[in-house]
Amino acid sequence: MRIGVFVGYWPWFGPDEQVQLAVLADEQGLDSVWVAEAWGQDAVSVLGLLAGKTSRIGLGSALMQIPARKPTATAMAAASIDVISGGRFRLGLGLSGPQVSEGWYGVPFGRGLSRTREYVDVVRRALDRERIEMPLEIDPAHPATGLGKPLKLLAQPVQDHLPIYLGATGPKSIALTAEIADGWLPFVIEKSMLAEITPPTDRPFDIAACLPVAVDEDVAAARDAVRPWLAFYFGAMGTPGKNFYVELADRHGHGGAARLCQERWLERDPAGAAAALTDELVDAAALASRPADLGARVAEYADAGATTLIALPCGDRRTTVQELARVHAAA
Repeated sequence: MRIGVFVGYWPWFGPDEQVQLAVLADEQGLDSVWVAEAWGQDAVSVLGLLAGKTSRIGLGSALMQIPARKPTATAMAAASIDVISGGRFRLGLGLSGPQVSEGWYGVPFGRGLSRTREYVDVVRRALDRERIEMPLEIDPAHPATGLGKPLKLLAQPVQDHLPIYLGATGPKSIALTAEIADGWLPFVIEKSMLAEITPPTDRPFDIAACLPVAVDEDVAAARDAVRPWLAFYFGAMGTPGKNFYVELADRHGHGGAARLCQERWLERDPAGAAAALTDELVDAAALASRPADLGARVAEYADAGATTLIALPCGDRRTTVQELARVHAAA
């Protein structure tokens, strides 16, 4: 199984540390480095920076938000990063949640499956350099000129087939991912979730499990190192009535702890939110391990169906990356 590193987004990782960890992962022979975006730092800028600072390692977005850009703009960004990096880019896409889509981008959250299908179709056709003409947004007060025309992407990606990954949590969106994408980027709650996808048999498909990882001789300390990240996702990524990560935890038997974490986060008690996460939930959603046990723990994800493990390093991040590189080299 391949192992990559997830360097998240600001303020969890500053730009200097993102570069340092990406360069370290490149030097240590890891498979890939991935960047995300929420409602602060965008993924495209940082990926361009990392492309110029690394030489071999794959670069991925996990995820670029679908409501943030027209699909043609996403295709332009993907082609640009692919050219700058010499053909190392993997495009991960996701809908985000209704709070971000509607509150930050002003884009209605509905029609998730059909929107994703349509979006990926346009991105693929644009990257294949077909002529694209986007449907006009109708504003009766300001009618269009009628001068629009189909255009072909001027940039030529290095890769003949630039891989597209999707982040998905629900059964229908997971099935759609297997149908139209080249890979799946689950933020894992329970390794058994990896069995919820049936990979296509007619093409390569990457199940790239993304999860916080911490390595320490004291497993309790390693668990504490991943708790703040998990608390942020259970607490801040949604509302009491709609949080995909809480719903996912509930689906796998950890709903009580996840909801208590969310309650405390919404009460502006992040430390209490992290403390509300049981060891069982932490061990389901993250990988907290002693160095000597790390290889066996990583192998559990391979046995469960993952073909790539994308580690969000916590605690002593450099040491975690180095330990992951040791396991990757041994494998």
